[in-house]
Amino acid sequence: MPVSGEKFDVIVIGAGHAGCEAALAAARMGCSTLLLTLSLDTIAYMPCNPSVGGPAKGHVVREVDALGGEMGRNIDKTHIQMRMLNTGKGPAVYALRAQADKVLYQQEMKKALEHEPNLTLHQNMVEKLLVENGVCHGVLTRTGAKYYSKTVVLTTGTYLRGKVIIGDLAYESGPNNQQPSINLAHHLIDLGFETVRFKTGTPPRVNKNTIDTDQMEIQPGDEEPRAFSYETTEYITDQLPCWLTYTNERTHAYIRDNLHRAPMYSGVIQGQGPRYCPSIEDKIVRFADKNRHQIFLEPEGRDTLEMYVQGLSTSLPEDVQQSILRTIKGMEKAEMMRTGYAIEYDAIVPTQLWPSLETKLVENLFTAGQINGTSGYEEAAGQGIMAGINAARKVQGKEPVILSRSQAYIGVLIDDLVTKGTNEPYRLLTSRAEYRLLLRHDNADLRLTELGYEIGLIPEERYRRFVAKREAIEKEITRLRETKVKPTPEIQALLEEVGSSPLDNAIELSRLIKRPEIKYEHIARIAPPETEVAPDVAEQVEIQLKYEGYINKSLQQVEKMRKMENKRIPDWVDYDKVVGIATEAKEKLKQVRPLSLGQASRISGVNPADISILLVHIEQGGKAHAKAE
Repeated sequence: MPVSGEKFDVIVIGAGHAGCEAALAAARMGCSTLLLTLSLDTIAYMPCNPSVGGPAKGHVVREVDALGGEMGRNIDKTHIQMRMLNTGKGPAVYALRAQADKVLYQQEMKKALEHEPNLTLHQNMVEKLLVENGVCHGVLTRTGAKYYSKTVVLTTGTYLRGKVIIGDLAYESGPNNQQPSINLAHHLIDLGFETVRFKTGTPPRVNKNTIDTDQMEIQPGDEEPRAFSYETTEYITDQLPCWLTYTNERTHAYIRDNLHRAPMYSGVIQGQGPRYCPSIEDKIVRFADKNRHQIFLEPEGRDTLEMYVQGLSTSLPEDVQQSILRTIKGMEKAEMMRTGYAIEYDAIVPTQLWPSLETKLVENLFTAGQINGTSGYEEAAGQGIMAGINAARKVQGKEPVILSRSQAYIGVLIDDLVTKGTNEPYRLLTSRAEYRLLLRHDNADLRLTELGYEIGLIPEERYRRFVAKREAIEKEITRLRETKVKPTPEIQALLEEVGSSPLDNAIELSRLIKRPEIKYEHIARIAPPETEVAPDVAEQVEIQLKYEGYINKSLQQVEKMRKMENKRIPDWVDYDKVVGIATEAKEKLKQVRPLSLGQASRISGVNPADISILLVHIEQGGKAHAKAE
């Protein structure tokens, strides 16, 4: 147990998905780290869907792993089902998703924290930050203990002034009847932070023995072994199925008849909810033309009968929820084990953050996760590892690590938050990434492992394996570029077998693989490599060559934008003195205080003409500034 007055390099407040990654990153980078949590029993808790991954989110989990984080390793050890989504589309939107054993996931993450040498784990509630002259020096807990540190990372999730709402019932609470954090929420406002009120929700859980899966469609996991972490070598094969059913007109009629009891329509709920994860009552109102909606029954673990009713998020009264469940096919006798609810909470306006996730208002204070206005475990983990990295680097006197939009989905996520802000719980989508052909699920290691190694989160042995893989990819691509095949009878027969047109002349293998129907396995049959090519290497060779033209176009766009990103906005710029910029643009620029012209160009309300004027002002002012110095 830490002693009051004890000093640490980094203190992390909150042990959800953001806090776990932040604390582990800081500790693994050599910083003495204290992780404070309201309850040791809710570390890495999954109050909503017990799953990890999915579109865009799965990319983030892989990126966290490539940087040296824990979420990918943990879900690989504790999942009950793994599926690759969107396989009928291109590789840019492939998305791995896993159902978690909720309790086991928590236990394994707690174990990882407990066994980290530089990390102290302690249960206590933080009431205040110790701030002097705009600099954070530590925390004050409910027990009166003071802990000092060089940096603090705040990852409070949905606990700040949390309020649970079910029908006309509302009471102060964190998720699933945990303690809310009241005093810390008021303290942040007293410090001058602008906050917003957001809402999220969760569906009821039902007893598996009371549902009839024979009336539902089975949703099994993939037979092919899959993993999020590049370190995973052992795979779980005994997977549990999920089940698909649908709402119907009877369901919808019952919900419509009880809308007057729905807190989101009666005025009880004040917070803004997530656009991309609406409640069932919101779906019925917004999509009145739909005669049914998907409902997935998902196990919460191997040793429990609780089933998560995905697609039925609601805050309707308890009796209404029970009745709704029993209108659904296969759930006519369903018994509700946990009631669905909405939860309101405070989040800070994320434009108050630098891209490093350090707050502009209080130096040495970083924030990550749902406190920044996001939704989802994966978005939280992505912010958490970056906040932990940058908190540690500030302690070490190093420059922050800021991922670009062309480098990672995490870069897109953070840039969206700190540059554009959000007026609803932010959810990461593949459509938000303009360079998504570069930010694929399959190449996260090629994009970020080098950086993770430089930071100090990727161990030497793993880095050597990565370098060997990268070299093997380059070698095989070179071989395919340099190897030509002639239209021999054997080659023509193979092409006919796979439904490809015959060759007229000799052709490089690197051009042949660009045909949609040609896979690397066909190339290997035509011209076998000297040594066996690993499946992950073959995958990269095929994708990089098959989509080479599109990838090169994306790289050209990145290079064009990089000039804007590299054009830094000096500290001496006073936007009030920039003549010609629109009033709205001045207000937004002063609020966000962008670090580069690239970031400035992405601010809502700042148009290209404003950027051109700002560029001229910087160039002219730079000369004057240099003379003055």
